[in-house]
Amino acid sequence: MTNPLAAGSLEGKRVLVTGSSRGIGADTVGYFAEAGARVVINYRNKEARANKLADAIRAAGGEAITVGADLTDPASVAAMFETIRSEFGGLDILVMNASGGMESGMAEDYAMTLNRDAQVNLLNEAIPLLGDDSRIVYVTSHQAHFIKTTPTMPEYEPVARSKRAGEDALRAVIPQLKDSGIGFVVVSGDMIEGTITATLLERSNPGALSARKEAAGRLYNVSEFAGEIVSAAVEPVPVGNTRLVGDTTGFVGE
Repeated sequence: MTNPLAAGSLEGKRVLVTGSSRGIGADTVGYFAEAGARVVINYRNKEARANKLADAIRAAGGEAITVGADLTDPASVAAMFETIRSEFGGLDILVMNASGGMESGMAEDYAMTLNRDAQVNLLNEAIPLLGDDSRIVYVTSHQAHFIKTTPTMPEYEPVARSKRAGEDALRAVIPQLKDSGIGFVVVSGDMIEGTITATLLERSNPGALSARKEAAGRLYNVSEFAGEIVSAAVEPVPVGNTRLVGDTTGFVGE
């Protein structure tokens, strides 16, 4: 996958990607860095991976810092933004990539806490650092985006509903964001091959990934989806503030 961003096109821009020590987040932050952006790699507990990624970016001539934060802990999030303010002075792009809810051993309401409540808090904490002509990208899945009108796998439904609740809560403040010169885009993707979520779904519902792949014809991989995310951060905000990635066969409504 070739980086859709031209080298130097984001020179001097400051970018935070949550959950960016691995997977889609790591590829996303890598694309931004290659385009000249100063990037913040956020992680919850994968510090070694985050540091390795930051080292690779610096070795290539880029600028990166790593900041650990548990998004469900408001104090941790506040500390993260204080570090960003101290190191970079502000932000130009925020990619809300981190989500979850299928992990074992978590509280019953963990999915809603992370995918709705924590996202709203993240946005509120970020706004003071975002200036005119900045951009927020919220990453979700078709299974969550269309959950009100299209059922999903039972194993994924609590996560899907919590992510849609988070999307709705963020969409509610689009008018205020627009007034402040902040663009907001939802990037919704079909199942992505090579992600933790796809692996967990396949484990709990064997055949789910292959069935969706057959229905869609093809599924995006991690680097391809990351390319769509970075494109959403720089291209004009689409009508309806939504960028649909991949096939939408079988999904109806909004």
